[in-house]
Amino acid sequence: MDASDTPLIQATGLGKQVLTPTGVLTILNDINLRINAGVSMAIMGSSGSGKSTLLSLLAGLDIPSHGEVSLHGHRLNTLDEDERAKVRKNHVGFVFQQFHLLPAFTALENVLLPLELKGMPNAREQAQLWLNRVGLSKRMQHTPRQLSGGEQQRVAIARAFAVRPSVIFADEPTGSLDAHTSWKIIELIFETQREENTTLVLVTHDESLAKLCARRMLLEAGDAKGQLE
Repeated sequence: MDASDTPLIQATGLGKQVLTPTGVLTILNDINLRINAGVSMAIMGSSGSGKSTLLSLLAGLDIPSHGEVSLHGHRLNTLDEDERAKVRKNHVGFVFQQFHLLPAFTALENVLLPLELKGMPNAREQAQLWLNRVGLSKRMQHTPRQLSGGEQQRVAIARAFAVRPSVIFADEPTGSLDAHTSWKIIELIFETQREENTTLVLVTHDESLAKLCARRMLLEAGDAKGQLE
């Protein structure tokens, strides 16, 4: 197989069950997918369909009940928690619905921290460049509570891309924003993804957002109902 055909992310027979007071609940059932480098993919589905659980499994934030996940050549289900965290630090960026910024840190410090943890050279300069790139050159010294929701998400996007990840996992990244701000954030994510040639895995219930991705997967009650190119 040519290296260009090797998937960056691959899931095989992936399933997740949890034990509840009434018995075993199946959240995901026999999911199979391949995502190559530089591709954008939307995981679609209504609330409770299992899409956020699938994202967590693909990113190594959780482990499957059966099946396996490979991320950047690492079989995540064979690694312990510390080893999976190392894979994420080296290869993954996240953009969440609730931003997850450190409240006591400025915008600059929020972007700077993962760069320093990764040991990247010129970390402060890189953090400043990324905040400039997302249009926050005048807001670097503001803390999250001094920023609007859209500005906070721009900080989160800068933080995610600044570490030069192989893949960005975005979980409902516009879910807490108004419609006008949402589309500005969407444009920023996709523009940056194309410029950096980063793989993007996007969880959403919004079909108009999903259609911006090169590939789409629909989940219904934990089952994959088809993949659309």
